[in-house]
Amino acid sequence: MSETKVDLVSTPLSLPAPTDNNKSNPTVRVAVVQAEPVWFDLQGAVKKAITIIDDAAARGARLVAFPEVWIPGYPAWIWQVPNANIRYVGITDASCDVELFTRYIKNSLRRDSKEMERICAAAARNSVAVSLGYAERDGNTLYLAQAFIDQNGVIQMNRRKIKPTHMERTVFGDGSGSSLLNVVDCAGIGRVGMLCCWEHSQPLLKFHTHSLGEQIHVAAWPAQLQHEEGKGLWSTANEGVQMNHVSGEARIANSIRIAEFVGHRGIDAMQTQEGDQYYAPGGGSSCIIRPDGKIMTEFIRDDQEGLVVADLDFDEILRSKAYLDTQGHYSRPDLLWLGVDSREKSRVKS
Repeated sequence: MSETKVDLVSTPLSLPAPTDNNKSNPTVRVAVVQAEPVWFDLQGAVKKAITIIDDAAARGARLVAFPEVWIPGYPAWIWQVPNANIRYVGITDASCDVELFTRYIKNSLRRDSKEMERICAAAARNSVAVSLGYAERDGNTLYLAQAFIDQNGVIQMNRRKIKPTHMERTVFGDGSGSSLLNVVDCAGIGRVGMLCCWEHSQPLLKFHTHSLGEQIHVAAWPAQLQHEEGKGLWSTANEGVQMNHVSGEARIANSIRIAEFVGHRGIDAMQTQEGDQYYAPGGGSSCIIRPDGKIMTEFIRDDQEGLVVADLDFDEILRSKAYLDTQGHYSRPDLLWLGVDSREKSRVKS
């Protein structure tokens, strides 16, 4: 894994040891993953995740963040256009490839599994917190999940994407009310909030996340290629996603944007060459954004693996909110407010 150079106003390129969070000018070092998943291989994915966690800890990181459903990789075949490759009786659409889905669910991660225990053990061994994007298998249903594992290897939060986007609904179920409780207060790091992909286009969901007082926002995405006319919406491409974060979460907290990339192995495995997503290698665009909207790290090449590492200065949040605090002086709760039901909904009630 290679590390991008970081040029901060108050931090030399040599990146000194992070300052204790309790001191007057608190900072925390974070590592953002840009890496290709180990497609359709749960054991290989867990092994690679542990290697990345070890590497991030060796660089002094106290938090390492992974992309959306990095285990076992984003199911990009769902965005394929219909074709004549019949994989199942009555189905001629590559987005409904039953065989690929079967392989995908068999290699997805259960929250209470031995594989998850290995990842938690790696976090504890390195005394580093982990934000893990994964396809959570619960029974025979999958969810777009994010787990927050603390420095002791304990899962402090596990949330599911509230509403999968468009074709994602052919693979994943909806998150319930408890997934709205998406900010965790982690000792020695701060208040960390998490959302997935186009959840960042949900105004009420973002507002609620902001209301929970996050200091670090983890924005997990799949690979995002540069926009090409005729290949989907501009807002789904790298440029549109980048603008979303610079103008959105970055005005509230230190924002971490994580995106995996896809290589020829993933394209071949999912046969996405003719689709609107993952049709070419690349899509990595991981970065870290200051609360005032400035991208504070250099980009790794979009088809290369690496860690984006930086020290986050929490005083930057205060500087930004002096101008813009949508949960304080720049709000009108007497005119506009939000109702929230964060209860977990049960399928069977007695």
